[in-house]
Amino acid sequence: MPATVPSATSDAPPPLPADDPSIFDMDLRELRRRWAGRAALSAISAETMTGADRRAQALGFPEARLMEHAGTAVAAAVRALAVDLDRWGTGPIVIMCGPGNNGGDGYVAARRLALAGASVIVAVVAASARPRGVAAARNWDRIARDTGIVKVQVPVARDVAMFGLGIDKSAVVVDALLGSGVRGALREPIRTAVEVIGRARAAGIPVVAVDTPTAVDLSSGEPSEPAVLADLTVTFHRPKTGLLTRRGAAHAGRILVAPIGIPLEADRG
Repeated sequence: MPATVPSATSDAPPPLPADDPSIFDMDLRELRRRWAGRAALSAISAETMTGADRRAQALGFPEARLMEHAGTAVAAAVRALAVDLDRWGTGPIVIMCGPGNNGGDGYVAARRLALAGASVIVAVVAASARPRGVAAARNWDRIARDTGIVKVQVPVARDVAMFGLGIDKSAVVVDALLGSGVRGALREPIRTAVEVIGRARAAGIPVVAVDTPTAVDLSSGEPSEPAVLADLTVTFHRPKTGLLTRRGAAHAGRILVAPIGIPLEADRG
């Protein structure tokens, strides 16, 4: 039975992703309709989003809960894309996670995808598997205990390149390397990880980016070199100005804007 999707004009907002199990029965078109209210909002810069995130936490919306909604939204979108492309169950979902909160979103997505029945491989592209941030670290701890999720730490470029040799067997690759704070040239091992994702996409593996394709500036849309080219980007709370520019849109592919529990009043600093 198809999922029940409220109209975009409904007065009642849909449940937030982590509280909405029905999103794992939806295709991309239904997810877009489900979250249409967010996509219709005016776009904001990376700096405004950072401020909104901080103010939301000050208003009593915990970072851990925001991350849970973000990662769950990504997981639902990855599943929907894989099903739409007849790739669900054809290979593992490979999630490339960086050292910060973008990687933390990826850890949540890994857990949620595993619960949905996917085979999941998490590649930790960082010197330490456990992130420094509290919420991201807790989400790492949760998947570290999960024997159903394969975890591979690739702390240097050589290890990343070796891991990438088998990435063409993936059903989908998820870019959870770096988020909105990227400026300038990428450093290793992230640079090699971006190149590995690029080779996967060139081999026909669909790529989903978390919040922004790595190395694409969410404010200006200008990419560093190299930058991830995604087939689908799941961004959060509001559209981002950088993803609406010509170059940003070319790297983002299709865009879903997911609610994660940040109230609109948090936008006003």
